[in-house]
Amino acid sequence: MQHTAQDLDALLATARRAAAAGAAVLASRSDGMLHVDAADQATKSSGSDWVTAFDVAAEKAVREVLAAERPDDIVTGEEQGTTRVARPSGFRWSIDPLDGTTNFIRDIVYYATSVAVADADGHWLAGVVNAPALRREYWAVRGGGAWRSDAGREPRRLEGPVPGRDGAGSALLATGFSYEPSIRAEQAAFLPGLMDGFGDIRRLGSAALDLCLVADGTHDAYGERGLNEHDFSAGALIAEEAGCWVRRPTLTSPLDGGPSDAERFAAWTCAGGIEFSGRFPVT
Repeated sequence: MQHTAQDLDALLATARRAAAAGAAVLASRSDGMLHVDAADQATKSSGSDWVTAFDVAAEKAVREVLAAERPDDIVTGEEQGTTRVARPSGFRWSIDPLDGTTNFIRDIVYYATSVAVADADGHWLAGVVNAPALRREYWAVRGGGAWRSDAGREPRRLEGPVPGRDGAGSALLATGFSYEPSIRAEQAAFLPGLMDGFGDIRRLGSAALDLCLVADGTHDAYGERGLNEHDFSAGALIAEEAGCWVRRPTLTSPLDGGPSDAERFAAWTCAGGIEFSGRFPVT
């Protein structure tokens, strides 16, 4: 499917407005840790992975922008599932209103709203990650590069990690760990081998931002098992458009009811400088 530059710019503009709407909801939180009653809270994968009212409110804000500007597009989201339309345009949005929920609850700054759009062939066309506590926005459009905007500064184009850090022993690896104890144990056992050639490791708790931090050169590489599509859809495009090597997992589409937990936990999402492309499993 061919898309004009004007089409892509329009999709990106909508993505930026939608992500900003979600991020504005997150920015309305008061300072300090959010106290969520364990007896009343909903849960995701475990008691450590909370769903708050902000998740739902942020997704609602994102969906309102998409419904107003792109009423014929399908939307798949973390909290509210899939919204189908009578005459679909062929475009589908993947949204994560609050990536880094535990960080958000505990007032750790690494959380964001992530919004991305794909065409009928599954090509990701535009993606935005808006991190309100960092006052930072990342975005990319297919074939148009990746960008980072910090409050009060001019946007800058991203070019990925600085080459050569692997040989100097100063390369920084980012990863994440499952909330599921058995999966986490497997990940921990695999970690020493994964760390080979890296000087240190970071675990920030937001896959979307980890991918963006590869794009801007903060991380040299990132790899994690068990992500959903909404976790990586925008961040992977941003890393890719920054010139990074990127591997997205091939997962059953949410339109088809997927993926299963087993399928998701077997798959890796990875990004980094090209010199790190052989450091991660093929699956």
